[in-house]
Amino acid sequence: MIKEVRLVVSPTENADLKAIINRIEKSLSPKEKEQLSEIKLIKRSIDARGRQVKYNLLFHVYIGEKPEPLLALPENKVKEASPVHIIGFGPGGMFAALQAIENGMKPVVFERGKKVRDRRRDLVDIIRKGEVNDDSNYCFGEGGAGTYSDGKLYTRSKKRGDVQKVMEWFVRFGADPEILIDAHPHIGTNKLPKIIENIREFILEKGGEIHFESKVTAIQSKNGKIDSITVEGKQILVQNLILATGHSARDVFEMLHDNKILVEAKSFALGVRIEHQQELIDKIQYNGELSGELLPPASYSLVTQVEGRGVFSFCMCPGGIIAPCATENGEVVTNGWSPSKRNNKYSNSGIVVQIFPEDFKGNDPFRCLNFQKEIEQKCFEVGGEDQKAPAQRMIDFIENKKSLDLPDCSYSRGVVSVNLNEVFPKFVGDRLRQALKDFGKKKKGYLTNEAILVAPESRTSSPIKIPRDRETLMHPEVKGLFPCAEGAGYAGGIVSAAVDGINCINAIK
Repeated sequence: MIKEVRLVVSPTENADLKAIINRIEKSLSPKEKEQLSEIKLIKRSIDARGRQVKYNLLFHVYIGEKPEPLLALPENKVKEASPVHIIGFGPGGMFAALQAIENGMKPVVFERGKKVRDRRRDLVDIIRKGEVNDDSNYCFGEGGAGTYSDGKLYTRSKKRGDVQKVMEWFVRFGADPEILIDAHPHIGTNKLPKIIENIREFILEKGGEIHFESKVTAIQSKNGKIDSITVEGKQILVQNLILATGHSARDVFEMLHDNKILVEAKSFALGVRIEHQQELIDKIQYNGELSGELLPPASYSLVTQVEGRGVFSFCMCPGGIIAPCATENGEVVTNGWSPSKRNNKYSNSGIVVQIFPEDFKGNDPFRCLNFQKEIEQKCFEVGGEDQKAPAQRMIDFIENKKSLDLPDCSYSRGVVSVNLNEVFPKFVGDRLRQALKDFGKKKKGYLTNEAILVAPESRTSSPIKIPRDRETLMHPEVKGLFPCAEGAGYAGGIVSAAVDGINCINAIK
């Protein structure tokens, strides 16, 4: 029997797990105590809605039985097995490769970027020199965009597949078991690279292939079926192809379109990355209390409707930094990340407005992508090049006036004072201003001129969708082609992308 016990405790009580377990044991009947095998914390979340911050805890009390062990990793040796080809080694491609091994198939992966450690040198060049390597940056390379942009594992997509499997496999590869417990699990940019390396070594050990710095330059179909790919000038015949190239692989969308493979315009979101002092966010969220030993750095989630369109926070990073995430020179892109301890003095989050294909004339499938490019290139121009980013104090933005000076900011390339209302089109800027006013009413102290807006936050999701059949997960016009994860429009983060990679492999008959 598994008995559920839910408790609401103070931060001080939460710090003494042993005392809580003793309390649960005392509540059991003599017979239950006799058969008790384990008391296990299953879920933990923070409730800061009342005057006092509380922890909600869920325990499973195992009576007469033991907890299920973590899912085992695949055991098959697949060196001589039938291949499945995978383009991209982000979370979608990685977990597709792991599931292929479990299903007795040999994953053959092509990744345009470098191994995780080699990739760091190119990130240093972005941070120190403002120079972007088109194939090795915050978005491209081993582990994809998630490797060096935080490692958040929270997802709402729990009905789309086996989220628990993804989480348990992460733990098997070295993630802290706390990710199985916390309501908003997080690995941290400093820890995720080692886990990614462990996944790579496991795939190779089982007989899979992973080819780095191997850019796919053509995808060919024949008679309504996938036929071949061209990698670094070499044509490779394929029967099943998992296309998991991420939301920033614009050349892949163009490649498909040029080869008459259907792609479609897709909605995305655009705005700014806003940075406060973490201490302020703690006080707002924890009713005056600060994070420390008893409470983690506070996060927030905000959403409002402005003139029929959603404006919301995205990828909130407590104790984090704002990073330069362009994928080619001549553009500026921002994103945020946090180390595992989330101990930076700043807090940042995207605040973004929904953008729809209907906002633009015509039926060009690239109309949303072209708009995204236009904003990123404009930010590069007004930022003064070298990956400096245009920025503005929050209240100055609301009042439509250029900031005379700017507060300190974590963005490593530096910020330039610009009136962001002149960067964004009116339908975006007007909604951002009103949304910030709304958020200031919801969170007392949030609306402050000590907060800085850094532009643009533009890579929230892919502005292109690669269609697929709901049942087969294949492209409707190309049998054997499985559009996968964020780049195809079917995921929104590490876990949902990993789940989609698993689902695509399982759809291969």
